[in-house]
Amino acid sequence: MSRQFWTKVEDGIAELVIESPPVNALDSKGWRGLSQEIDRLNADDAVRVIIIRAEGKGFCAGVDIKELQAHPDRIVEVNAGNYETFRALHRGLKPAIAAPHGYVLGGGIGICGSVDIILASPDARFGVPEVDRGALGAGAHLQRMFPLQKVRQMYFTGEMIDAQEAYRLGAIEKIVPKEQLRAAAFELAQKIAAKSPTMIALAKEALNGVEDGDLERHYRWEQGFTAQAYLTKESQEARDAFVEKRDAKFADKK
Repeated sequence: MSRQFWTKVEDGIAELVIESPPVNALDSKGWRGLSQEIDRLNADDAVRVIIIRAEGKGFCAGVDIKELQAHPDRIVEVNAGNYETFRALHRGLKPAIAAPHGYVLGGGIGICGSVDIILASPDARFGVPEVDRGALGAGAHLQRMFPLQKVRQMYFTGEMIDAQEAYRLGAIEKIVPKEQLRAAAFELAQKIAAKSPTMIALAKEALNGVEDGDLERHYRWEQGFTAQAYLTKESQEARDAFVEKRDAKFADKK
């Protein structure tokens, strides 16, 4: 397995960088490894804040559809890796900052919907193309970012929204020029890292406790439907079409 992400820790700030060309879509081992790395950072006393960002054309295109096309049985492991990654960011008691640029799709939405604060570059675009890939998921995390009916419009159409609209809807703390995004994330992280780590951990646990709903339970519910979808001919056709770069053809489509 080639390296799909890397981490650097300095002055209490852990920088976790996704780097998996060409589109930063992680395979089953990548998602599982990412979750384990985030758990490790949360357990490291030297870490006070976690920044997650990416190199390349975009932040994260989600799961490796080509892997699942070749190995459909790996959907269980992919689901587990996604769940554990998002859980580690959300439930871990170290504040997590996402700094996305470019496309933020599927699992990228799961990451952004799990962290505490999002800074984004002007070219960031957010979307969940799951229904066009024969899958489901990330709706719970999208709903943590955007209003319910906006989530449904995005989910049903697969249409993306840009950073300015995401900022207007309250998901993004700040839009920062791409070349300044990493520095802005570190500036914010340094402010948090200077606080009492005990108080910050208690604050995150308290804030998680007063959130409406149970993010992990809701996502697990969605994942059950993803597994069900993968058993249908329509899901297979959607994935075939994506891999073959053509329009999907469904039997009942006029």
